[in-house]
Amino acid sequence: MRKAIAKPCSSCTPPIPNLSVVTSIASILQNQNPQNPHCESLKEFSSHLTPTFVIHVIKNLKNPHHALSFFNWASNPKPNPNNYSHTPSCYAAITDLLLSHSLFSTAFSFLRHSNKLSDSLIFRFINALGQRGDIRGAIHWFHKAKTFTRGRYLFSCNAILGVLVKANRINLAQAIYDQVVAEGVVELDVCTYTTMIRGFCKMGMVESANKVFDEMRCGPNMFTYNTLIHGLCKKGYMEGAKKVFNRLVESESCKPDVVTFTTLIDGYSKKGELREALKCMEEMVERGCCPNVVTYNALIEGLCLCGNVDEAKRMMTRMRLNGLKDNVATNTSILKGFCIVGKSDDAINHFKGMISRGMNPDVKAYSVIVNEYCKIRKPSEAVSLLREMVIRGIKPSMSSFNAVFRVLVDKEELEEVVLLLKQMPRMGCTPNFLSYSIVVCSLCKVKGKMQQVEELVGNMLQNGHNLDATMYNCLLAGYCEDEDEEMALKTVYDMIDKNFVINHDTFCTFVKELCAKEKVKEAERVLEEMCRRYPVSDVNAYRMVLRQLGGNAEGLRFRNPPFLLLHQLS
Repeated sequence: MRKAIAKPCSSCTPPIPNLSVVTSIASILQNQNPQNPHCESLKEFSSHLTPTFVIHVIKNLKNPHHALSFFNWASNPKPNPNNYSHTPSCYAAITDLLLSHSLFSTAFSFLRHSNKLSDSLIFRFINALGQRGDIRGAIHWFHKAKTFTRGRYLFSCNAILGVLVKANRINLAQAIYDQVVAEGVVELDVCTYTTMIRGFCKMGMVESANKVFDEMRCGPNMFTYNTLIHGLCKKGYMEGAKKVFNRLVESESCKPDVVTFTTLIDGYSKKGELREALKCMEEMVERGCCPNVVTYNALIEGLCLCGNVDEAKRMMTRMRLNGLKDNVATNTSILKGFCIVGKSDDAINHFKGMISRGMNPDVKAYSVIVNEYCKIRKPSEAVSLLREMVIRGIKPSMSSFNAVFRVLVDKEELEEVVLLLKQMPRMGCTPNFLSYSIVVCSLCKVKGKMQQVEELVGNMLQNGHNLDATMYNCLLAGYCEDEDEEMALKTVYDMIDKNFVINHDTFCTFVKELCAKEKVKEAERVLEEMCRRYPVSDVNAYRMVLRQLGGNAEGLRFRNPPFLLLHQLS
């Protein structure tokens, strides 16, 4: 990891180059062929050349080829009154510009020709490729670093590990890390170890993260400690997190900060260990570390999840007295707390109070109240909130819509549920499979609704959702309810083609419908086809349905499927 460089005082900071000079240079270069530049006209700017000036020009030239022409001219200007030469920062600036335009080959050729292909510049290649999602390219450049930098590839090593961790390719990151450790050529720094710890924690592999932490050959920094503590808390390993915390307390180079304490408090709160969370808050204050809004929010959320809303409200008051303003997250926790303890009216009033105080509830806050309205079976109020969200520019969550659909269906308000489903796209949310399933299956139970069902199924298919076995069974039952044996048979054979099993109750309904139309033999053929295509879990139960219903209708004997097939299915 690079050492921090002290910033110069304002009086020592180089002045920003004259914008008119930069504009003049850009105008000259724009009229030239960047593949065959003639930079004689740039001579008048030789006296302006400084690293700061060169970097400023590079960053303000839109055409990377023009920037490279300027850079090459500035490498050996004639005249050169200031004895100017490029610094590493200048090479970094031109490299960044070329890479931002995906000119990797150009940048490589230029740097190799200039004999400036260093670890710190290859680091930039790896990061640029990682940002494009080109993992293979990033690894390729890491191997180039090992070739071109004669064993000095720490920055490149850290870059490739960072790229792989960001892409959740932790196994690949571990393979490279293990190889670098085994080779022993590069002396790893705190950034290397912390990146691996972060990657393992991100994937929930906290044992591996602990192992890297214990094997560190340099001192951890605050980011290392906080990363590991966060990973352990996220997994609920509070005992392990406390051990790392104690090691941090004993450290001479680092001391726990607000992030450390907040992470622990959040971990304890989420596990419901509120006594430990409160003790942690007390220790935080004793050590002179002031809790922030995030700290209080973590504790307030924990109290609310345990149903201790009164204590949570007292904590919010304490927070305000300490000069901190509660935010939407704070109040959303209070809303959840009221809902958990069954105080719906208090939750709704608190929500209205948030708005009256000028607070703008987010999608999470709205979702809490929408779900609460659904729980107390007030769907019209829930729908009003969904519409209010859209007016306020907040996209309602899919779970909120589906919760409303369920309660509307339970209350048999089917016209309202269909209308809301059709309005969803205009409200910024496309129905998912569950949305369609709730509405379609409810309509199938009502006689005369199958035309409406077919329209919704058509929309569903257009939106990329396919029917599953449950929905097919609902459709079949619906067609039987409408006495539409033609569509019922079509649905049955569609199910058989897709290897979907007709459930026993739906099969009974289907057979009754065919028997009523004196089509028992068609029912027999359906069962035989089912048995031929896929194993039916309880063939005898289906056969019994046919014997009873078919026998009552026509006195026909059901033809058994082939002996071998029945033997396999029994």
